[in-house]
Amino acid sequence: MSTTSKTQTLPLPTENYETAWNNILKIIKDNISLQAFKTWFEPIEAVKLEKNILTIQVPSQFFYEWIEEHYISLLRKTMMRELGKDAKLEYRIVMEKNNGKKPDTTIDLPNEKTGNNKNPDVNAPAIIGGSVKNPFIIPGLKKINIDPQLYAAYTFDTFVEGDCNRLARSAGFAVAQKPGGTSFNPLVIYSAVGLGKTHLAQAIGNHIKNLHSGKTVLYVQIEKFANQFIDAMKNGHINDFIHFYQLIDVLIVDDIQFLAGKPKIQEIFFTIFNHLHQSQKQLVLTSDRPVKDLQDMDERLLSRFKWGLSADLQVPDFETRIAILEKKMYADGIELSREVVEFVAYNINTNVRELEGALTSLLAQSVLNKKEIDVELAKKIVKNFVKSVTREVSVEFIQKTVCEFYQIPYDKLKEKTRKRHVVQARQLSMYLAKNFTKNSLKSIGKHFGGRDHSTVIHSCQAVQNMVDTDIAFKEEVTELEKKISMSL
Repeated sequence: MSTTSKTQTLPLPTENYETAWNNILKIIKDNISLQAFKTWFEPIEAVKLEKNILTIQVPSQFFYEWIEEHYISLLRKTMMRELGKDAKLEYRIVMEKNNGKKPDTTIDLPNEKTGNNKNPDVNAPAIIGGSVKNPFIIPGLKKINIDPQLYAAYTFDTFVEGDCNRLARSAGFAVAQKPGGTSFNPLVIYSAVGLGKTHLAQAIGNHIKNLHSGKTVLYVQIEKFANQFIDAMKNGHINDFIHFYQLIDVLIVDDIQFLAGKPKIQEIFFTIFNHLHQSQKQLVLTSDRPVKDLQDMDERLLSRFKWGLSADLQVPDFETRIAILEKKMYADGIELSREVVEFVAYNINTNVRELEGALTSLLAQSVLNKKEIDVELAKKIVKNFVKSVTREVSVEFIQKTVCEFYQIPYDKLKEKTRKRHVVQARQLSMYLAKNFTKNSLKSIGKHFGGRDHSTVIHSCQAVQNMVDTDIAFKEEVTELEKKISMSL
């Protein structure tokens, strides 16, 4: 049986520049993502082919630099396959538009990596400015002059740490120390309104600017990002818009939940996110809800939001609220009695922004009315400015306050246990209920597992006897009475 050997021959170099470029594009398209192909290769046009030197026209100086940095190896291999081993590449770079009055200005630039040492025109535009539109600064300023859009007062020093935010703050500080170099990328910070998301996100940016001066940091609200995208579409600057954001080293995006229902903006953000993440640039995102609860979002985008760490900011506890007020008082040069600070901290317990706003209102009223800031003035101001503080004292409220104070489960007060600490908490709750509510003794007893009025009388007398003879217990009762009074 005879065999026939076949010799594989390489195709002859293509002579037509359009055919050559189309063949090159087919190979490139199979080797990179579709989005990258659309972004970086579809806008390129082949111009001429002379002696195995292919000239292509790119939309901007930035485009040229990006191709050279990220795709030159792939380009060289495909060109050698299509045009032969001596293939070379030259660029024609489109300069600034001239509003249709004159043709686009171009410069010819040989590929330096092919052995040519010619430099581009000295008047070529900077990466930022010129042909790439910067939505934040005046065209012509360089990358290092991008305004980070950060509020200088938002720092880690002014962000009060507590159990409610320790994880998020620690993660944020780690990111600020080593942006793009931790597993917290992206870092998603989420919470309800007014709990410090923006403060923490900008604190990260400010710390990075101080620690890594060479890093380009940018904070942007998603609504501003969306408006810039719309403007870019109207003016035909989508590529410039994408290029600008892909230059950023640390991108901080506030309120990503507003991406919901905007598929085109989500697609652009997906492109920018992918590029930055793959380039080990840092992303910090904030949201008013966990990633899993975001609605009307591209699943690809949601999956990428989950790549790093999601950390929430919870409602601050009483001690943290006091620390927040004291920090603000110190910064503003205000002195208030401990009683007033505790009153404000106790009553405004849902929102840091409201807490600071109440303190500002309190100070303003004191100055305008020339009154000393005491608890009475604080009661008046807080009730006028914060609707959520009006609370009717009930037996249940007193029970929960006592249980929280002594760290006893609420249900224990209704059980028939004779454990001393539970009995004491139950008796004290009855005593306070009698003094602070209009409930009858019989009604109070029902709240404690159906006990009768004689048990309530005995409990009140027992508490009074301890108050008269035990100084430490008396202080505890006084502290609880103060907490309840603050809610009135």
